[in-house]
Amino acid sequence: MKPRNPPLQSARLLDQVRERVRYLHYSLSTEKTYLYWVRFFVRWHGRNGHMTHPRDMGHAR
Repeated sequence: MKPRNPPLQSARLLDQVRERVRYLHYSLSTEKTYLYWVRFFVRWHGRNGHMTHPRDMGHAR
């Protein structure tokens, strides 16, 4: 059985990514790369003038 991930402590998206990557013991270069691509994704989808948090993207449930 796979162990459960601890709950994230931070409310900010990039800090949550950092927490999870560090919990999984990924290298610093991997962490930097993940953060770069998260920023790129958010900026790419915010081209129309306002940024949208990834949790607010997609279909309404």
